[in-house]
Amino acid sequence: MTSYFELKKYGTTVQTEIIAGISSFLATSYIIIVNPSILSQAGMPFSAVLTATVLVCAFSSLMMGLYAKNPILVAPGMGLNAFFTFTAVLGMQVPWPVALGAVFWSGIVFLLLSAFNIRTYIIKAIPRPLRYAIAAGIGLFISLIGFSNAKFITANPATILGPGELTPAVLTFLAGLLVTAVLVTKQVKGGILMGIVFTTLAAYPLGRWWGMEGADPLITWQGIFAAPDFSLFFRLDLVNSLQWAVVPVIFAFVFTDMFDSLSTLVGLAEAANLLDERGEPRNVKRSLMVDAIATTLAGLVGSSPGTAYIESAVGIEAGGRTGLTAVVGALLFLPFLFLAPLLSMVPAIATAPAVVLVGVFMVRPVVKINWQQLDEAIPAFLAMVLIPFTHSITQGIIWGFLSWTVLKILSGKKHEVPLPLLIVDIFCILALLLE
Repeated sequence: MTSYFELKKYGTTVQTEIIAGISSFLATSYIIIVNPSILSQAGMPFSAVLTATVLVCAFSSLMMGLYAKNPILVAPGMGLNAFFTFTAVLGMQVPWPVALGAVFWSGIVFLLLSAFNIRTYIIKAIPRPLRYAIAAGIGLFISLIGFSNAKFITANPATILGPGELTPAVLTFLAGLLVTAVLVTKQVKGGILMGIVFTTLAAYPLGRWWGMEGADPLITWQGIFAAPDFSLFFRLDLVNSLQWAVVPVIFAFVFTDMFDSLSTLVGLAEAANLLDERGEPRNVKRSLMVDAIATTLAGLVGSSPGTAYIESAVGIEAGGRTGLTAVVGALLFLPFLFLAPLLSMVPAIATAPAVVLVGVFMVRPVVKINWQQLDEAIPAFLAMVLIPFTHSITQGIIWGFLSWTVLKILSGKKHEVPLPLLIVDIFCILALLLE
């Protein structure tokens, strides 16, 4: 173990790596509950999505540790699960088996791009301000979903959106948001998970002892253990997911997953000095291959795409420097395969605070955009705000890319529009025509 993971080379020990793996797991574990709560709104069984989520987390993180040898956990991505449910299935009316097929094919495309190193040219072609803006836009979109799930924000015919009534359920959500925010601010390990548990317990009286008179209890006891639910295995529709109408979905999955993964790998590598002799993130090609396999696996077992998790920084901060950290984290996911009844009791208002705060983390890159340079600020702004305003990650990506190209060319800076970006623009136009 010491020699395989090169613990001495990276100045770490087995004990340090185990503690780091536990820390990363606690920071990431909220996805076990949040991912099924989001994807179940697309009509998929909660328990089956939970099984798929745990398997994607465990298998992909294990591969990241053993094959890529990086201390990074992999799990279904926030933003990608929102796109799956609210844009693809509910917005574009794509049946969820077809959407799962799109996840699978996007994984295959990502795998080919990584294997042949084409991803390098694509990533270099995408302007950094747009990458930052898209990440921030997805963060705003996720937060909007969290507020909506809690009924804190509701539809309003006069103002499009408006504040909801301060019902006992909404007040419980706000209490959970406050507690979770305090835990995260104090950098308590597993703070988001603790916030979910607190809000769930606080919601137990709703419908029983006070508030919601005449309504069923928000939480009902369903037991603790059950056998894993494999009903979503191989339920993907591989044939219909190759229709032209689904191409924009595959396109969005590929590019969002790629940006997310690469930015996470670069950010973690820079922060922890996990760099190779060329100054590049360590084993970046292998790490992206793992990410692509995680997405392909997700489509097969019944989840939205997997991606490297920025929450792995918690374990890295605790001293994790090798793949052993990821292996420990991967193994900790497995017991949750048998806890579907317990976890299915968690109501939407309990996961909503976690969803809102994930938006806070994702909006951070927006400070890196030069807002004084308008030919970059305007496309970045469009990409960022159109994602939540149109309820579509695809629309934000498309109009961000197209407006960047048009503004650069018309302002006499066509040298800042490389050929790969023009090719991406063509795909954007095709996506608009195929909707």
